[in-house]
Amino acid sequence: QGQLDESGGGLVQAGSSLRLSCAASGRNISDYNMAWYRQAPGKEREIVASISWSGANINYATYSVKHRFTIIRDNAKNTLYLQMNSLEPEATAMYYCNSDYHNGPYYFNWGPGTQVTVSS
Repeated sequence: QGQLDESGGGLVQAGSSLRLSCAASGRNISDYNMAWYRQAPGKEREIVASISWSGANINYATYSVKHRFTIIRDNAKNTLYLQMNSLEPEATAMYYCNSDYHNGPYYFNWGPGTQVTVSS
């Protein structure tokens, strides 16, 4: 089972930007469609964005995410990114990465996540 380590979160004001990183080890992300997930307090974990193994196919969960976030993968660095612009308080959550559950089981152990808090 592969390991994941998310980073890049923080406490920011509305309208700010953050770039999350997810470094993988033990498995190559190039073998999998990957995704970013988030879990807000009191809510279930939800998918935010997904990207195919080649990067050719990208999907975003909502209209707001599609026009504010960009999912990026660098297979050579075995790292997944999430560029988050024009952040809104509704984006406050713990963010995680893993393989895309639409394509089978999770192929990596869940990492610790990275907290994103957006103040109004």
